[in-house]
Amino acid sequence: MQWINALSTQVSLEAAIGEVAAQVERSLTAPPDLGIILVSASFASDYPRLLPLLRERLPLPTLIGCGGAGIVGSYPDASAEEIEAGTALSLSVANLPGATVQAFHVNAADLPDLDSSPESWHALTGVAPADPLGFVLLVDPFSARINDLIEGLDYAYPQAAKIGGLASSGTPGTPSGLLLARDGVDQLHREGTVGLALGGNAVLDAIVAQGCRPIGQPYVVAQGERNVVLELAEPVAAGRSEARPQPPLQILRDLIQTLSPADRELAQHSLFVGLARDEFKLQLGPGDFLIRNLIGVDPKVGAIAIGDRVRAGQRLQFHLRDRDTSAEDLTTLLTAYQQQQDGDSQPLGALMFACLGRGRGLYDQANFDSRRFQEYIGNIPLGGFFCNGEIGPVGGQTFLHGYTSVFGIVRSRPA
Repeated sequence: MQWINALSTQVSLEAAIGEVAAQVERSLTAPPDLGIILVSASFASDYPRLLPLLRERLPLPTLIGCGGAGIVGSYPDASAEEIEAGTALSLSVANLPGATVQAFHVNAADLPDLDSSPESWHALTGVAPADPLGFVLLVDPFSARINDLIEGLDYAYPQAAKIGGLASSGTPGTPSGLLLARDGVDQLHREGTVGLALGGNAVLDAIVAQGCRPIGQPYVVAQGERNVVLELAEPVAAGRSEARPQPPLQILRDLIQTLSPADRELAQHSLFVGLARDEFKLQLGPGDFLIRNLIGVDPKVGAIAIGDRVRAGQRLQFHLRDRDTSAEDLTTLLTAYQQQQDGDSQPLGALMFACLGRGRGLYDQANFDSRRFQEYIGNIPLGGFFCNGEIGPVGGQTFLHGYTSVFGIVRSRPA
């Protein structure tokens, strides 16, 4: 198996395609099975010409792609680069003998009801239930019903990892542009989702770095409605009577008073809510929470609104995010993945889907997430883009995230 990524910063589309095609041709030792192309939004007016130009230089039987406000790619020595401003084109190409590769496009209007059978989702994607070990999803942020899509894919393909991102332009009014090539036909879609299913001898692993640390203690939602938390209670410990529920805003105000001056300042603009994903785990750590935005408060009743539905009995903990926490979280996850590798199946290449709020703006330095990834996982080819939202699993279920870096690692399936 072979995975290659080529990066170009040429401002001409013809020149950029010529450069990445030449890099692939020099490195690829067998006919390619798939391609993933990610391009700067500055090429938006050229989207209709992109696939025909690429096909002239480098025919690919299966390809998906989209535009992004920032592009991630690798140089010939495999060192990664995050092009957050300016023009860039990143092309990942792979030869995967023994793997199954299938691309598809779905519109929101065609999604089955969430109470439909798994077979209706199999028919929608055209992907057999036994095939996929991973999905890569590139999504229009305005027309895809993405939460319904990933919930349906989890239901129909529970063992497959799902990763991806929402196309981003960085400029209001610039169309997303979803690219799909299969069976010799080039397609440009302006809505929905393009996806790639991998299976057979190709495995897709996911790492989701949410970059937050908990503060205070976990609480139990005593009363909630939709996405509004009305009351929180302390968990009942052995030998202690149940505490009286309190308005979450009061709990939060008391908690902030116990923080250090630096954390109190951070809480003014980087405060989040973590929802526990495992109902039965007694001791919760940073990786056990799904991080969601705190989107509003009601001072009259002391309620808070978050960016997800809540239910009574769910555990919740407040979190903070900063560059040191994000770096530590990413390092912890990469170390854990590195320690899980058994040597029989080495990573071939990877994809990175990072929030527009990360990168240089978060770390005050360029290439932090991509270089840290290669430092721990290896100097493997890496492509990706900066997204309007990131898709990846937490606790065995797939979610749409924000402020996250999601990595998809492709490796061969162990014998």
